[in-house]
Amino acid sequence: MSPQKKATVVSSSVAAVLTILKLVIGLASGSVAVLASAVDSILDMFVSIFNYFAISKSEKPADKTFNYGKGKIEALASVIEGTIITMSGLFLLYQAFSKYKTGETSSYLEISIYVMIASLIITVGLVLYLNYIAKKTHSMVIKADALHYKTDVFSTIAVLSSLLLVSITGYELFDVIIGSLIAVYIIYSAYELIHGGIMVLLDRALDEEMVINIISIITSHKDVHSFHHLKTREAANKIFVEAHIVFADTSISLIKAHKISDLIEDEIEKLDDKKEWHITIHLDPYDDSKALK
Repeated sequence: MSPQKKATVVSSSVAAVLTILKLVIGLASGSVAVLASAVDSILDMFVSIFNYFAISKSEKPADKTFNYGKGKIEALASVIEGTIITMSGLFLLYQAFSKYKTGETSSYLEISIYVMIASLIITVGLVLYLNYIAKKTHSMVIKADALHYKTDVFSTIAVLSSLLLVSITGYELFDVIIGSLIAVYIIYSAYELIHGGIMVLLDRALDEEMVINIISIITSHKDVHSFHHLKTREAANKIFVEAHIVFADTSISLIKAHKISDLIEDEIEKLDDKKEWHITIHLDPYDDSKALK
């Protein structure tokens, strides 16, 4: 089992435990903030399970049907996860409004506080683990999962603060306000996941610094006169680069031109040796960029 898959199994298991704890206390206490956290944990569990299958599919090699592999499934999973997070935030806003309207009061505050403290400790540990796996594997899905649980850390702190304030002052308005703020924060945090996933699905080019480095490598070879039609994109742990290079010597042999392109490919791959590079270089004896338009 790959590190990414193990990470999704761990996060799914943790989310299941937290869901049971928070849901029982949330329903028993009537706290919007605790219930909000419970709903978020339920979504965490299902999203992590979905991520496991997304990673399983994305790790499969290219075949006759999917010539470039299925790496974009990770980006699709990121968009779906962000959408689910947004929906959960909207639901929590509704719950907060309902409690404010009905004037419902919270109970079992002491037990709720202990549960949220335990939840905070567990979630912090999970975030540290997921961040480690995300840095190690460069997986967009695990990065999204880590970001998701990071928002849980802040929301758990907010819930804990809410419970303490209600317990000390007796004002239920703190629960409503903090529950609403958590919901807004959850919706805001989902934007980055959705945006990042959509950009990958739309084949956004690599970041400007990486593109500049690729250009520098191509133009640094004395036999290369110029280049055109440089295209880059990224999916999962794969980077795709295409380029046409024009040689200074129009009578250059195919063998020599091929060796030069191999050198260029080797140097480009060294820019990030943790990624799987797919580089296609078209060899041109002259600049045909205008003719190709």
